[in-house]
Amino acid sequence: MTEGPAAPEPDQGQVTLQAEGSVALIALDRPAKLNGFSRAMLTGLAEAYTEFERDERYRVAVLHGVGDNFTAGLELDKVVGQMGDEDFWPAECVDPLARRPPLRTKPVVTAVQGYCFTIGIELMLAGDIGIAAESTQFSQLEVGRGVMATGGATIRMVERAGWGNAMAHLLTGDRFSAMEALRCGFVQEIVPDGEQLDRALKIARVIADQAPLAVRATLANARKALHQGPDAAMAEFRQVQARLLASEDATEGVASFTERRQARFSGR
Repeated sequence: MTEGPAAPEPDQGQVTLQAEGSVALIALDRPAKLNGFSRAMLTGLAEAYTEFERDERYRVAVLHGVGDNFTAGLELDKVVGQMGDEDFWPAECVDPLARRPPLRTKPVVTAVQGYCFTIGIELMLAGDIGIAAESTQFSQLEVGRGVMATGGATIRMVERAGWGNAMAHLLTGDRFSAMEALRCGFVQEIVPDGEQLDRALKIARVIADQAPLAVRATLANARKALHQGPDAAMAEFRQVQARLLASEDATEGVASFTERRQARFSGR
C-alpha cells in the first residue's frame, strides 16, 4: 500500500512509503531503469521523508530500492537543468541529503544492493546506519561526467574514511566493493545478497523499541558534536538530560528496569 501523494506516471518511477508498525519503509521503485532518479522521484523522496518526519507513529525509517539495485544515480540527461539550482527538493520538504533545514530528527537505516552510485551513496551517508548486500557496487563517479558531487559526498566521505580514502574514490570515480565501503566506514554491515532489507528492518525495529525522545536527543547531540564540536555537545548534556528525566518514557524506563520487563515507551 502506498501512502501520501498519488504515484507519478510509471515510466517516471515512484517513491513509496509503507507502514511496518512504527517503521516507515521508504522504497525507490523504478527497477526497469535501475532505480535511476527522475525529477518525479526526487520530489517523491522529499515528500516521503517529510511524511516520515511529521507522522508521530513512525519512529525510524528504512530506505531501500526495489529490484536488483538500490539506484544507479540521477537520470542525468533529465535532471541536468536542476543541477545548478540550490536545491533538488521543494523548500518546505525535509532534505533527504540533510544539507539544509528542515532536517529530520528520526533515524534512517539504508539497505543497498546492486548498483549504489552517486546520489545513492550520498543518501546512504546522509542516513545513520548502512547495510550492504555483499555484491553491491559503489561509485561516486561525478568527476567522469564533468560535474562535482554536491549531495554531501565531499564532506561525509572525508568524515567517515579520512582524506586519503575519500579522495581515492572521489577523484577517480572508480567502482568499489562492499568490502571497501565497509573498510571506509560508509556501511556498517555486509550481508548475503537478498538479506539486506531484512537486516535493515531488524535493526530499525530494535531502534523503534527504544525511547523515542531519547533516540532523537541522542541523534541530535551526536550531530551537534560533529558539526559544532564536542564542547557544544557537552554544553547541552545537563539541559537535555533534565528534559528526558521529566518524561513519561524515563519513568517507564526505570519501572521496566526494576520490574525486569520490556519497556513500553510512548514518546512522551
